[in-house]
Amino acid sequence: MATTYRKSLQGRTELKHEITKMDCFILRNRLKHYMQTDPHVNTRGTYFIRSVYFDNFDNKVLTEKKEGYLDRDKFRVRLYDYNMSLLHLEKKSKRNNLTYKQKCLITASEYEKLRHGDINWMEFDSRSLLRELYIQMSLYQLKPITVVDYEREVFIYPHGNVRVTFDSNIKTSFRNNDLLNPKLPMVETDTDAVILEVKYDHYLPDIIKQLLQLGDRLKGTYSKYQICRMYG
Repeated sequence: MATTYRKSLQGRTELKHEITKMDCFILRNRLKHYMQTDPHVNTRGTYFIRSVYFDNFDNKVLTEKKEGYLDRDKFRVRLYDYNMSLLHLEKKSKRNNLTYKQKCLITASEYEKLRHGDINWMEFDSRSLLRELYIQMSLYQLKPITVVDYEREVFIYPHGNVRVTFDSNIKTSFRNNDLLNPKLPMVETDTDAVILEVKYDHYLPDIIKQLLQLGDRLKGTYSKYQICRMYG
């Protein structure tokens, strides 16, 4: 089902590369002299992100990602630094190489209900994103599939509204969707892999382009969800 986007919803360019921890070390030491760090990080200079991604028995979302569909949607529920009281339902959409994101707050009890298949209450909810997820869950049997954990380091540059992020220590729950369980068993994926993401509005300043150069690294379509599903 296609989504009609309001003019106020800003599409952004999002580039992804899989790099090594050594690459990350090199880039971090370049960027810190020109970019600001995210003010919400912890004492380690990062913050923890846990997300559960929605898919169906036919792996609709995973397949669309792997095959590079230019028109696709992905739903997830996300929390930061194990803060169970602040959950967001998010929808990320690709439209002609631009990325759009919408989100709304949900409660822990609401997530538990939809996780166990109790979704009728969502049909007429005041939050439009929950109503849309209800339709997707009803039509395509989407459900929360896999929990993904990782540490994120963020650098910010005001011109072009640039965000450069390094996501590392990526772990998967395989097919366990118990998002709110702090003792959920997680398995580390590639220990040396770091996902570099570069996000910006209308342009990427030349100085940032130069700082991010790593020789023969190629732009990819890497997804943390895709990486984690490779493990189960």
